[in-house]
Amino acid sequence: MLTIDLRSDTVTKPTKAMLEAMFIAEVGDDVFGDDPTVNALETKAATLFGMEAALFCSSGTQTNQLAIRVHTCPGTEVICDKLSHIYLYEGGGIALNSLSSVKLLDGDKGRISAQQVRDAINNPDDVHAAVSRLVSLENTMNKGGGCYYSFSEIEAIKDICTQNGLALHLDGARLFNALVETGETPFQYGQVFDSISICLSKGLGCPVGSLLLGSKEFIKQARRARKAMGGGWRQAGYLAAAGVYALDHHVERLRQDHARARAIGEILKGRPEVEEIYPIDTNIVIFRLPETILATDYVAQLASQGIRAVTFGKHLVRFVTHLDFTDEHLSELQKRL
Repeated sequence: MLTIDLRSDTVTKPTKAMLEAMFIAEVGDDVFGDDPTVNALETKAATLFGMEAALFCSSGTQTNQLAIRVHTCPGTEVICDKLSHIYLYEGGGIALNSLSSVKLLDGDKGRISAQQVRDAINNPDDVHAAVSRLVSLENTMNKGGGCYYSFSEIEAIKDICTQNGLALHLDGARLFNALVETGETPFQYGQVFDSISICLSKGLGCPVGSLLLGSKEFIKQARRARKAMGGGWRQAGYLAAAGVYALDHHVERLRQDHARARAIGEILKGRPEVEEIYPIDTNIVIFRLPETILATDYVAQLASQGIRAVTFGKHLVRFVTHLDFTDEHLSELQKRL
């Protein structure tokens, strides 16, 4: 039976062309700074976003945590939405790695506003409160069903940060999904954020890796922190070659994932057990079951039919489309649901 894997866009495997690019990659020792393919990937990404430098890392969690560590110091505070990946899904890393506090905001499906940020900033002269140091946004928003920010709201948040001396970080694990929908450019984002994390192993289809972007000094500090965390690479160019290929060939095709996600939404509309479907803006489909059906039971039932999904709450289920989910899989999904 054909397995339909919609657990995440991280389940993708390299295409034949990507594998070929990896096999022929020229490599060196990245800890010594002489892996030419890693250097090429970092330069390519930095140039794409109009930023000074980039750092190739093993995961989006690592790039986010490095950014927080460099931007903050012990006892300071990170402002983010309560649904943020950096808070929910990174193993308590903000406390563990940076000894910083977190102020959680209740945004619109994970998207916070400039007014919320303004209201959340602590008085720096109040010794009872942590010093607000960093604002972190997530785009697209995983727990929000793949929704994305308007760029004008991001600019307004940046203005608040600038006025109050706060840094602005972007967890852009699925940023390219937002960009193909809005028509905005990586360069625009590079001019607003102090640091950006982008994931290569989700919609872009690489086997491993994320990139952290920022100023030369910021990346210098992040590289030192990465080494201290055991994150130094050796012949990482084999993996970096996949990233170069993905940036060249796998960005525009994200539109296909979005179209298939919306098609899944239409299929789910006809299911009696589906009470609500979150708006489908990109490649994530989240739907709510009635109180009488537990998500764990429903996901187990799907698994028995060869459909893999994840729970996203007591009564919430998530599907994520990706390059290994084809029209054939979509047709088969419709038959089984």
